Amino acid sequence: MNEPREVITIRRPRPDDAAAMAEVMGDPQVFAGLLQLPYPTEAAWRKRIDEMPTGPNTPELFLVAERGGRIVGNAGVQPATHVRRRHTAGIGMAVARDAQGQGVGSALMAAIVDWADNWAQLLRLELTVYTDNRAGLALYRKFGFVAEGTHRAYALRDGVYVDAVCMARLHPRPPQLS
Repeated sequence: MNEPREVITIRRPRPDDAAAMAEVMGDPQVFAGLLQLPYPTEAAWRKRIDEMPTGPNTPELFLVAERGGRIVGNAGVQPATHVRRRHTAGIGMAVARDAQGQGVGSALMAAIVDWADNWAQLLRLELTVYTDNRAGLALYRKFGFVAEGTHRAYALRDGVYVDAVCMARLHPRPPQLS
């Protein structure tokens, strides 16, 4: 019989999450899948959390996933700033190595999609994912993202240029007047 998994709580980060964020993002197997650089510091994450805009006039969203009192992932939404692209936002996410394949990415993505579709007036979500990140590609497809093209030599990773797929998801039921 399978033991029940611990509940995954999605919430906004607090300053005391900075050490855990640095630990997750500092794992070579995690940052290798991101545009992050190695050796993140607790101080840098604390500053990022402290300076994060919040409130009803803030178009950004930053979330953490917590399970069993431990930060096991994070995700963010960065809306475009150009007036003609205000319907669009880019997203990024990371999941701790030992929490991958356990529903953390799905919980974060469900929260992002709900926020984008039902609260933030976003029509289009965009992301890039390295072509060799099969789990990421599958997760994004599960939430309605489709590949729109491949960026060749997109980023330098461990001394090698790697390709990335650009993906996007359009709101499946854009808001209408009643």
